[in-house]
Amino acid sequence: MEQNMGVLMSSKRVLACSSAENAQDLAPAQKRLRKDADPVKPAATVIGTKRPALAATRAPLSRPLRAAGAATVAAAPSRGVIKQSVASAAAKGGNMKQPVASTGTKTGGTQKRNPWDLKGKVSDMEDKVRNYQMKVKTLNQENEVLQDSVSQSQRKMVQVEKELQIQRSQIGEYERKLQVLAGVQDELEKVLSDKNFIQKELTNLEGKYKVMETLRDSQETELQTLKMKLSVQESTLARVQANLRDSEEEVRSLKETVAQQKDEIYAGEMERRRLHNTIQELKGNIRVFCRVRPLVGGGLPKHIQLATSDNKAITLAKTEESHTGKTADTQKNYNFSFDRVFGPRTSQQEVFEEISLLVQSALDGYNVCCFAYGQTGSGKTYTMEGDEFDETRGVIPRAVQQIFKAAGKLGEQGWEFTFTASFVEIYNETLRDLLYTGKSSKRPEHEIRKTASNEVTITNLTYERVTNEDQVLGLIALANQNRSTAQTAQNDRSSRSHSVFQLDIEGVNAGRDVKCKSTLCLVDLAGSERMVKSQSQGDRFKEMTAINGSLSNLGIVIAALANKESYVPYRNSKLTYLLQGCLGGNSKTLMFVNIAPEPDSFGETLNSLRFASKVNDCVIGTATANKK
Repeated sequence: MEQNMGVLMSSKRVLACSSAENAQDLAPAQKRLRKDADPVKPAATVIGTKRPALAATRAPLSRPLRAAGAATVAAAPSRGVIKQSVASAAAKGGNMKQPVASTGTKTGGTQKRNPWDLKGKVSDMEDKVRNYQMKVKTLNQENEVLQDSVSQSQRKMVQVEKELQIQRSQIGEYERKLQVLAGVQDELEKVLSDKNFIQKELTNLEGKYKVMETLRDSQETELQTLKMKLSVQESTLARVQANLRDSEEEVRSLKETVAQQKDEIYAGEMERRRLHNTIQELKGNIRVFCRVRPLVGGGLPKHIQLATSDNKAITLAKTEESHTGKTADTQKNYNFSFDRVFGPRTSQQEVFEEISLLVQSALDGYNVCCFAYGQTGSGKTYTMEGDEFDETRGVIPRAVQQIFKAAGKLGEQGWEFTFTASFVEIYNETLRDLLYTGKSSKRPEHEIRKTASNEVTITNLTYERVTNEDQVLGLIALANQNRSTAQTAQNDRSSRSHSVFQLDIEGVNAGRDVKCKSTLCLVDLAGSERMVKSQSQGDRFKEMTAINGSLSNLGIVIAALANKESYVPYRNSKLTYLLQGCLGGNSKTLMFVNIAPEPDSFGETLNSLRFASKVNDCVIGTATANKK
């Protein structure tokens, strides 16, 4: 490629130099030709890649003389033709001869004709024309030669351009290869650095190998020692394997014993449940406990008498004045007997111990209901809920604690339990969800419905799945915040509604293919009160009327059950309709009757004890476990 470029540049320099030299030689001749050719009219001549036509190159030798006597000369080539011809001759390196003037009168070496010798002038002009025509012919030939040379140069230039293109592509290829080689060089340097690093590592490994050889020798020595020990251990292993087989036989027999004992434990658990619930049935389906609230200043009032030797009896003593004034004052006693009577000094733990066995029945598949009844300020809420401290916790938190502990122990025997909690209150004969956390304006309405299996449910009620005691206690705290309370003359914070806490229990023993389902229902009833003592007005009077009405309906239902009437009016109030399953259905029921110790509450206390006696006399049938 570089050689071809050099040849092309050399040829261009030669052509340029030849053109310059010929142009210098032809310059005087062109001036003379222009001077001589002025009187002659030029003929059109085309010079190009084609040869000029014959008519254009050859002109007639003479023309007829004009009337003025002027001579007619042959046509000569134009200036452009002369210049191109001269340039073509210069390209070939030929030298043009100067035209020779015709004979005549000589001036300065040239003969000049006389003015009257027109014929001689015409003859001279004809000679000049012939000379010009010969020159034109010669120049045309030279032009053709130059055109051939130009075409050859063009062909060479095309070939040179093709070779140049090839050389450029080769140069691009070489540049790409050079880039590849540059990358190879970088990789080579990296390989060299890796080689140096590997050589260092190899040197280190060789040193380590020598150390390992030394260790190998020592290990081989130890191996020989271990082989000797192994032979001893193999004999020991044979003895151990024999002992192991004996142990496996013993374990197998123990597993059979354990399986048999599990069956016996399960049978014992079933027998315990049966005996436990038989005892509860013998105690009565509806059990009644009486609890006396202590006085603010401590001690026991005179009108309430508790026998020290009998924890089931309570007596109300009332002194009546003589109407005539002649006889002394008389004392009238009202004696009552319940399943258990708790004095004012009884702790919360002692109260719960009496009902703990009843709570245990809930895990055995029995429905259990516990509710507190009494006048306002008699300690119902304290009995059922208590305070935050462990010693003063009430029945509801202690029952929940016992349920989860007992469920954990039964889990070791293959039982799995799920618990669902709900909390509802009955306020002015209207159901309210105490676990509702939405806007009060969007609170849904609730209705009591019965399912196909004759179970009582509440529509749109919140049911929370719980797994531990703390979750249940959190729900109880939320319910206490939402519960309706108000101040009355008898209590600074009186409950103005009935609250019902339900814990639905479902148990499954997959190994025994046994299922059980039950409900633990704990109820805190609103306090019964009289208008004269509570001094209720406005909303408080409306609340008192609704509370007394629902409690009266509860008394009517209890009386109907005690008299074994065919129709029991459960639907007369929301309270009795909701507790229908606990009062007259398949449930074990416990009632707390709470009484106030103040003397001015004697009338209310007497009414509460009379109501509790009616409940204690009710027989609602034997409860059965919900098992499959």
